[in-house]
Amino acid sequence: MFNLLIFKGIEKITLLDFPGLVSTVVFVGGCNMRCPYCHNPDLINNINVLPDIKEKEVIEFLKSKKNWIDAVTITGGEPTIHPELKRFIKRVKKLGFKVKLDTNGLNPKLLRELLSERLLDYIAMDIKASPQKYPKACGVKASISKINQSIKLIRNSGVDYEFRTTVVPGIHTKTDLVRIGKWLKGSKKYVLQQFRSEFPTLDPKYMHKPTYSLEELKNFKQALESYFDEVEIRGG
Repeated sequence: MFNLLIFKGIEKITLLDFPGLVSTVVFVGGCNMRCPYCHNPDLINNINVLPDIKEKEVIEFLKSKKNWIDAVTITGGEPTIHPELKRFIKRVKKLGFKVKLDTNGLNPKLLRELLSERLLDYIAMDIKASPQKYPKACGVKASISKINQSIKLIRNSGVDYEFRTTVVPGIHTKTDLVRIGKWLKGSKKYVLQQFRSEFPTLDPKYMHKPTYSLEELKNFKQALESYFDEVEIRGG
């Protein structure tokens, strides 16, 4: 008997997560990074306290809303740490939904499998920082080799995608963001996400910290536009 994927949260209907489509967002628990500014600390530190949402419940909900929902976004936490992920995506695709995956890029092996089997319709990969600052930004000694593999897979996949960075004062400067631009040069879309310090963070020191102003984000955007087809500010 195969294991079923357990979820820790669901946003039943949103217009914001999958560009151009109505989406249901499901959240898995657990992550292989420890970003200090993470907005979902309960999905890392309090997995066992959060109520379980069983895969069967999610599938039944999706079946009941087939006329209203176009897609399913799988986020977390980090979805690719769960071996049950591919089988769940296959179930969702059989129901006729498009699938968007949010990932930190540390599991290029699974990402390659999902892409080769045409199971993904949109990928959003978090670029935590420039390579030099990855340990500070993600809280672990992440493999830049694996990150680079995932970047290459996504760029060459033919699947719609975006790379995105949550911009945090004290971690990201304009110089750091330009380094990211040079690193990802030629990519389709890059998103600057505003850090929201009013929410709980994995490291409490990041709560209520000053954030970059919209004008500062626009300045960063202008500095990056020559590296990407499109640069977007989100949440500014």
